[in-house]
Amino acid sequence: MRMRESITLAVDALRANKLRAILTSIGVIIGSASIVLVVTVALTSRKYVISQIEAVGSNLVWAELVKTPDKAQPLDYELTLNDMAEVKTTVPGVAEVAGISAIPMAVVVHAKTRPATLIGVTEGYQSIRHLLILRGRYFDAGDMETRSKVCLITRELAERIFGLENPVGQNLRMGELTFTIIGVFRERVPTYGLSEIEEESVIIPFTLIKYYTGREVIRTIYAQASAPEMVPAVQRKILMLLKSRHPSQAEYIVRTLSSILSAAHTISLALTILLIVIAFIALLISGVGIMNIMLVTVRERTREIGLRKAVGAAPKEILSQFLFEAFLLSGGGAVIGILLGLAIPVLVQQLLPGNLRVPVSGLSVVVAFLVSCSTGIFFGWLPAKQAANMEPVESLRYE
Repeated sequence: MRMRESITLAVDALRANKLRAILTSIGVIIGSASIVLVVTVALTSRKYVISQIEAVGSNLVWAELVKTPDKAQPLDYELTLNDMAEVKTTVPGVAEVAGISAIPMAVVVHAKTRPATLIGVTEGYQSIRHLLILRGRYFDAGDMETRSKVCLITRELAERIFGLENPVGQNLRMGELTFTIIGVFRERVPTYGLSEIEEESVIIPFTLIKYYTGREVIRTIYAQASAPEMVPAVQRKILMLLKSRHPSQAEYIVRTLSSILSAAHTISLALTILLIVIAFIALLISGVGIMNIMLVTVRERTREIGLRKAVGAAPKEILSQFLFEAFLLSGGGAVIGILLGLAIPVLVQQLLPGNLRVPVSGLSVVVAFLVSCSTGIFFGWLPAKQAANMEPVESLRYE
């Protein structure tokens, strides 16, 4: 009964000073909202980065010959179609392979030439690189087998050459070569020049570029691992395979997206830690504010404390009353802050890309509430202890 009375008095005291209670809780509101938002932003950014990297090519591994500048490489150093076939048949965990060969050329447009890259691609290239066909179609098996003089062009090149006109079915001249355009494509996500595809690129069947050059040299071999956990093993085995098939002096580099993903995780973690530290500083400041206000409250209510003790209230009941006030200040602020932290992502969701969803962490909500309440109780202990230790006679004399 006495404990219920202490709780009732604590609630009445806060209701009598609503503005003071609200201002005191602002720091807790900001701190708890920050914790929820920091975790939400960290999860969202991680999810977005992973989706962007996976869109470049799921479980992608690619191999290239390390070339020495200003020095011709022996022909037996070069990667070939046979290397690509061996990767697919002998390396465990490889689901798909593809190869490319690129030649810098020029596109003839209205009697003017523009630099462009002619890229020969093998089967499986579209599925590995996730190219999106905007108009027309991709190469079929017949185009590859019969060396059809067909090509696909990037969206940027199509706009610069044909404007609003549909380029599918039109002829495209590159140097002395003429191709029929069967499609317009783009990369699923921009790679900002990190891939062989540039703004003005033209892709053709690899069999056709092999016919023109008389060589079956491949610049890059792409391999798609069957599962993310297979990527390191596939990377290692491809490098061993290439070294076993070529002279020992030849050097090859086999890359994956793991390093980029690891760097993204490291940056995300560092940013998350920084923002969490800022959120805890906000909570610390709010805790100091709660202690300051509670000390003022204890001084203002000295006669009330003395009167309660005079009628039989025990020190622990006085302690409980003021601790509960601190709990209400911090807990109420935590609830409001958590609601704000959950509402802001919902509102921002409308501005995000359609395929990106903002995950809400239940753990962050629990942590924000517990930390905020603990802060209030911790900093409210000293004023509550001071109130509980007051002498009744001295309290009643206080003016």
